[in-house]
Amino acid sequence: MFTVSQLFIYPIKSLGGIALTTAQLTDRGLQHDRRWMLIDDNNRFLSQREHAQMALFKLEVLADALKVTYTTDGSSISIPFLPLKHDLLEVTIWDDTCTGQLVSDAVDAWFTVKLGIPTRLIYMPDKTHREADPRYTTQGTIASFADAYPALLIGQASLDDLNSRLLEKLPMNRFRPNIVFTGGKPYSEDQMNHITINGVDMYGVKLCARCVMTTIDQKTVAKGKEPLKTLAGYRRKGAKILFGQNLAFNSNGVISVGDELKVHSTHTEERFFINDTSASAV
Repeated sequence: MFTVSQLFIYPIKSLGGIALTTAQLTDRGLQHDRRWMLIDDNNRFLSQREHAQMALFKLEVLADALKVTYTTDGSSISIPFLPLKHDLLEVTIWDDTCTGQLVSDAVDAWFTVKLGIPTRLIYMPDKTHREADPRYTTQGTIASFADAYPALLIGQASLDDLNSRLLEKLPMNRFRPNIVFTGGKPYSEDQMNHITINGVDMYGVKLCARCVMTTIDQKTVAKGKEPLKTLAGYRRKGAKILFGQNLAFNSNGVISVGDELKVHSTHTEERFFINDTSASAV
C-alpha cells in the first residue's frame, strides 16, 4: 500500500516551499504552486541555479496573500493573491514563452534590494495556458511556472535508499517534490503510469532529470557535490541523472496527507527503467 506522507507547494518559483496537510488541485497543478515567478531585465525567469540565495526566502499562505520572509534579516512582505498591476508581458521559462502579469512596484523594489539585482515579480493569470511538453503529455495538459509539468512525485523509500549511500543524509527539500508517499520499494515511482489519489486521476509522464539545484543546502545555501555525485553512479540514463517522476493531470479535487495512492497501471517503455550499476551502499 502506498500512502501520501507529505505535500508541498512552491508558490514563487525557486523560493522556499510550504508543507501542507491538504492540497487543492487545479488545472495546472496544486493550488498556488509556482503561480508567481521572479524575472530579470530580459523577462527571463530567475532560479537558485544562478542565485542560490533565493532559497533564503521562506513563504507562508495567508487568507488573501502570500507572506515572504527573507531569513537573512528577518524582513518580510505580503503579496496579494490578486496583482495590483494590470501590465502583461511575455516571459521566458527555459524554451517556453508565456504571458505573465506584473504584481506590484513595491514588491519588485523589495526583491531587488534583497537579491541585489534588478528583478520583478509576475503572476500567471488564469487566462495563461502554458502547455506541458506535448511529447509526453496529452493535448490540453497545462503547467504553471514549474519547469515543465504540473507536479513531481517522489517515494520516501527512494530518498531513504539514496541516504543509505551518503555519508551525510539529505532532506527531501533538496528535490522539491509536490507529493511524497511511503510504502513500496525504492524508486517505485519510476514505473507508476496511471495512479489515483482520493479519486483524482494522475499520470506519470517523465522521469525527472536533476540539476545542480539539488546540491544547494536550503537553509545555508552552501553548495556541495552531493547528491549528484552519488546519484550519477546508479541513477544515470544517457546524459541525465534521474530522481522522481513528473505527473500530469487536469482535474480538480483535493488530496491530503494520509490518502492512499492507488496504482492502476505501470509503464512498459524502456525510458522508465534504469539499470542500477552502483557499488554497495556506504
